[in-house]
Amino acid sequence: MGRSGACGTTKTGRSGACGTTKTGRSGARGTTKTGRSGACGTTKTARSGACGTTKRGRSGARGTTRLDWGMITMTDPAWRPSPRARQLWAINASLMWVPLFIAQVVWAVIDGKWTTWPHTTVFAASILFAAVHIVVVPVWRYRVHRWEISDTAVYTLTGWFDQERRIAPISRVQTVDTERGPIDRMLGLSTVTVTTASSAGAVKITALDKEVADRTVAQLTEIAGKTLGDAT
Repeated sequence: MGRSGACGTTKTGRSGACGTTKTGRSGARGTTKTGRSGACGTTKTARSGACGTTKRGRSGARGTTRLDWGMITMTDPAWRPSPRARQLWAINASLMWVPLFIAQVVWAVIDGKWTTWPHTTVFAASILFAAVHIVVVPVWRYRVHRWEISDTAVYTLTGWFDQERRIAPISRVQTVDTERGPIDRMLGLSTVTVTTASSAGAVKITALDKEVADRTVAQLTEIAGKTLGDAT
C-alpha cells in the first residue's frame, strides 16, 4: 500500500511472522513504529511523536503499550514502605563500612605513617563513598520502592540504580512469612516474604511497619485461600 496525500496513511512492509507488520510514521498523532516479532502477535513498540503510545522505561511515570489485540497498561505499585525504611537502610549501610574503616586504622598503625598519601587517599575516598552509600542511597531507594497487593497478584518495585519489578500471581503463592532482624525490631519494622513456585525466588516486601506487615500477611493468606491454582 503506497503513501496517500491524507494524514494518517502509512506504508506497510513485509511481515516477519503471522500478522506482524512494519509501519512507518504517519502524519497523525499517536502513530507508532512496530518492529518484526519473533512470534505471532508479539510486537516492539517505540515512542510516538505525540500523545500516543509509549514504551515503559525506567522512569516512575506510567507507560502504555498498545498491542494488536487491545491496550495493556503497566503502572507502578501504589504503596511505599514505611518512612523509617530510610533509617533502616542507612544503619545497615553504616554497619557495612565499619570493618573497612577498622582495617584502614590497623593498616595505618602497623605502617606507622598516618599522613602519607596512600593512607590519606584511601581514607578520603572511603569517606566519600560511605557518605553516598549512607546518605544518598537510602533516600533514592525510598523514592523507588513500591509494593501493592490485589486479588490476583503481588507487585513490587525495588532497587535504586538498577531497578527490578516483580509480579507474583496469587495462584502461585506457597507461603507467606514475616522476618524481623535486630534493627527491624528497634525501628518497629518487618519484612514480608512471599514464597512462590518461581525460579526467580521469593518476593520480598521490605521495611513495612509491623502492623502493616501483619495485616498484609493476613490479607495474602485470605486471598490465597480463596484462589484456585497450581502453586507447585
